[in-house]
Parts: sequence; C-alpha cells; structure tokens
Amino acid sequence: MRRLAIQFRSIGSVPQTHRTRIRRRAAVIAAALGLVVLLASSSTAGAATDCTKNGCVDVVAVGGLIDQVEADFIESQIDLSNRTPGAVAVVLQFDSAGAAVGTAEVNQVAEAIHNSKVPVSVWIGPSGGTARGAAAQLVQIADSSSISPGSDIGNAGEQVISQELAGRLFTGKSAVGRDNMVSGRAAVAAGLVGRFAPTIGDHIVALDGVGKKVVTQGDERRQVPTSTVRFSKLPLLTQLFHTVASPSVAYLLLAVALGLLLFEFFTAGVGVAGVIGALALVLGGYGTAELPHRTWALVLMVLSIVGFAIDVQTGVPRLWTIISMLGFTVGSVALFTDYRPSWIALGAGLLGIGVSMFSGMPAMVRTRFATPTVGREWMLGEEGEAMSAIDPEGTVRLRGALWRARTNRATPMETGDVVRVAAIDGLVLEVEPLEGAAMDYREMRDKKKVADPEE
Repeated sequence: MRRLAIQFRSIGSVPQTHRTRIRRRAAVIAAALGLVVLLASSSTAGAATDCTKNGCVDVVAVGGLIDQVEADFIESQIDLSNRTPGAVAVVLQFDSAGAAVGTAEVNQVAEAIHNSKVPVSVWIGPSGGTARGAAAQLVQIADSSSISPGSDIGNAGEQVISQELAGRLFTGKSAVGRDNMVSGRAAVAAGLVGRFAPTIGDHIVALDGVGKKVVTQGDERRQVPTSTVRFSKLPLLTQLFHTVASPSVAYLLLAVALGLLLFEFFTAGVGVAGVIGALALVLGGYGTAELPHRTWALVLMVLSIVGFAIDVQTGVPRLWTIISMLGFTVGSVALFTDYRPSWIALGAGLLGIGVSMFSGMPAMVRTRFATPTVGREWMLGEEGEAMSAIDPEGTVRLRGALWRARTNRATPMETGDVVRVAAIDGLVLEVEPLEGAAMDYREMRDKKKVADPEE
C-alpha cells in the first residue's frame, strides 16, 4: 500500500482523466489480488478441515525418469503429507523407466519413503505403466504396493539402495525381477508387488487407515474411499524441465539447436532462428547434463557442426560434409549411456541434420548468403548436366547440387547435355557445351594472327 501511495502522489501532474483511469486499474488489481488470497486461504482451510475430519490420501504422480526435479518433488510431497494433520497415506503413482540421478539422490528418496510417519505405498499404473531400474527398487521399500493390468516391474539391475536402509532386495522368488520384466498378476505371484489393483481407487480402498464406504452402481456394489484424495503433479514450469531431461527430448533439442545456430552463423544479425536455437541449446544442455552421458560424444557432435560449416560456406556438400555426418551419427548414438533416445527421435534428428547439411543449407547459402566467387574457383572447368534447357538461362546439376546457369556465349544447350563451367558471375554459373561452343570474335582474331604473323 505504501508503494501505491507513492505512485498516486507522483502523478499529481497527470490530467484528471488519467488519474481516474490509474486509480480504477489499481483498484481492479487490488481486488484481484484480494480474491486470489481469499480463494487460496479458503482452499487451504477447506483442505485442512477435510483432512482432520475424514483423513487425506495424497496421490503423487511420478512419470518418466526420476531426475533431480522428480526426486525433489517426491521428497517434498512426502514431507508435506507428514506435516498435514489428518493425512493417512501417500500413494506414489509410478510410471517410471528408472532414475537419471546418482546413487546418493536415489537413497535420499528411499530414506524419505522409509522414514515417513505417514504410510507410503506405490501403485504402478495406469495400464501400461512401468517401474524399472531404481524405480523398481523403490517399490520394494514402500509400505505396500500394487500393480494394474498391462503394467510391469523389473530390470532392477544392481542394487543402489543401501542395505542398511532396505536390506537385500530381490532375493528368493522375487529375484526374477532383477534381470526381467514381470507383468500384472505374475508380478504379484513373484512377490514384486503386494496386490493387483486395476485402478487407483482399488489401490486406495485397500490401504489401512483410509475411510471407505460401500456404494451401489447399477447391479454392482463396490467400496469407495471417504477420505479426501488429493492429486499432485509437477507445476507447469517444473514439468518443462522434467520433460527436457528425457533422452529423446534432450537429443532432439540439441540437434535442433546446433542446426539453427549454424544457420544463424551464415545470416546477418540475430534472427528468429538464433533465438530459438539459443533457447533449444539451453534446454537441451540442461536435459543432457541431467542424464548420464559421454562428454566425448557431445564434443564430437559440436565438432561435426564445425565440419559442416566448412562445406556449407562453399555452397556444395563435399568431403567435410560426409566426415561430419559420420561423426554426428556416432556422437548421437553414443551420447547417452544408461537411457538412449527412441529410434524415432534418433532417426528424426539424423534425418533432419542430413537433409539440412546435404541440401537445405548449401542451397540457402548459394541463393542468399554466399559471397560471389570466394571459395568457388574450384568450379571453373568442372563438368555438370543441364537439368533444363539453357537458352539463355536454366539450371545445371554440379556435384549433386543445383545451380542457376546461363550460356557463356549464346550457345543454347538442351536438357541432359553435358556442360562445362566457363565463368562465375555472382551466384550464376556461365556454362558452355563440351563441343560446338560459339567462339568470341576476339579469340578468333587472336588465332588468326598466330596463323598469319605477317598481317
């Protein structure tokens, strides 16, 4: 209010209509802020009342790889439930292919689950959900667990949760989950989960301490929870960083960023491509840093872009383009260690870079951004093929690239004729046929003098 007062005092010289308009806007803003605070406080009070009266079950959605963002979110939600009067259970809804964080971070999550005063259970679902690697190990230390039809658990690998905290995991009949994936009821029979629960509601009503009642739906009678169920997901901005920390998204962002920044290098000034490329580089770099990766592979991808640039500036893909494409492919395949991009993402990235560097970028440089002759002296005397009739202008293909062309001495050429580059005029090649080209009158005069030196 003090700031508002200062602002109102500072507009004494503003006309009356402007002052009235500013006061109205300030009043609207103040009313909106007050409404937000009121709704927030009433929502909190209502939640507290519901938890105290009927108890609360906090459902925490855990999707994708458990990176640092997701690990912090799990810990914070468990802590929030422990500080909420009347909270009776925490349910981690798992659909996770493993952990992208180190052993220390996984053990922090395991410790939060193990030491929680509010019972923590895990439901693997909905149908098609999974719990692999470290996620499968976290399921084992929960107070209870269940799995939905079509979901699976396993491929836990080497135990990363300390034995002091969890003992030895995957022993006896549950050892099958160390190197294999087990689905549905078979996972229950193997002791990898405690129950079979088709829905999250079935999982919740089976928990101890949760209020429940029987309802009739048509001819079916079933139990439903009377406790308040609160669902929690990552906030929108946090979800963005969690999404880019997946292998496929991080790789595609890197590929897009490197391609756009190379494009921007050959343009004048900073354009949309540069801004988007920089943003993609920041997000892709963050995602790559969060995932286990090989530094040498990342360096190889960057060096490949430098190699591409050598040929792009000439307007024709040559040896450096081939070498760089091989290097970019090796770097892409070897970039991530434990979790790799899907074949669709990998193929899309490689195809996009390949098309851009072998066709798109050279064509763009030839038509818009290249200098007239620098770096093209090698083209003089080169032979190509007329892709259209050149009379006096047309198109030729030279070393796989299309160029604008015109006749060097008014000698027309037909489609399919073999032509020779006689000169370069800016971005246009002057070409002539291999045989039968018209001769310049000055050359004819010079040859005549050589044949008859007495003249």
